[in-house]
Amino acid sequence: MIIAAADGSALGNPGPAGWAWYVDDECWAAGGWPHGTNNQGELTAVLELFRATAHLDDELLIQCDSQYVINAVTKWMAGWKRKGWRKADGQPVMNREILEQLDEAIRGRRYRFEWVRGHVGHELNEAADLRARAVATAFQRKTEVPSGPGWTRACEQTDPPAGGHGGHGITVPDAPGAPVPAESAVRVEASVDVDAGAAGFAPDDEDDALFSFQDPVAEWRTLSLELTTEEHTRLVERARAAGLTPEEMLRSLI
Repeated sequence: MIIAAADGSALGNPGPAGWAWYVDDECWAAGGWPHGTNNQGELTAVLELFRATAHLDDELLIQCDSQYVINAVTKWMAGWKRKGWRKADGQPVMNREILEQLDEAIRGRRYRFEWVRGHVGHELNEAADLRARAVATAFQRKTEVPSGPGWTRACEQTDPPAGGHGGHGITVPDAPGAPVPAESAVRVEASVDVDAGAAGFAPDDEDDALFSFQDPVAEWRTLSLELTTEEHTRLVERARAAGLTPEEMLRSLI
C-alpha cells in the first residue's frame, strides 16, 4: 500500500494557490497558480497523486483533511455525472474540469481515503500543507516555485500505520476477487472518528454526506468483528455482486 497525504492552499481564497502530495522528503510534488481556490488546490493535489502513481498497481491510501474532496470523489461524482455535472439543486458543479480529470484518473485504480484533521501535527498532512503553502507564497512573491522531486519510488510496498492518525477507512483483509483465507475466522476492525463541530463541514447542498457527525465529543471508537470463513466468503461474494469492495459493502450496512 502507498500512503500519501494531499493538501491544498490558497492565500486569500481565492488568491495565489498551491497543491502538494507527500510520501516522504524524497518523494513529493507540488504546483499551483497565481490565482485559485483552496478547493482547487485540494482536488488537484489528489489528481496529481493519482497521475504520479498511474504506473503502479499498489493500493493508494490518501490522507486528506478536505471532506469536500473525499465526498466529491467517493460519493457525489457519480451522481453529478448522471445529471450532466449539475448538483441536486440544478446548479453547475464547481471545479468541473478538475473533477472530470479525476474521474478519468481513478478509473481502474485501487484506492481509499483517510480523513485527517488538519493543523494538529499529523506528520504527512503537515508536510503536504507546508509545501502547498510554499507554492502559494512563491506565486504571491513571484519567486521560484518549489515543485519537488516527483515520484521517485519503484513499486515499493508500504504498510499502513498501526492505529493511524484518524480516518474513516474500514480495513478488510481481502478485496473482491481475492482468495478467501483458510483460517476459521477473520477479524475485521474499524476505527471511526465521530468528532462533530471541529469539522466545519457542509455537504455542498447534497442530500447526505459520506460521514455523519452527530456526536459533539471528539472520540475514537474501534469496532471489532469476528467472521467465520463462511461469513467472510459471503461478504466478499455480496460485495463482488454489488460491484463493491468488502470495505464499501460493510460501510453500506452500517
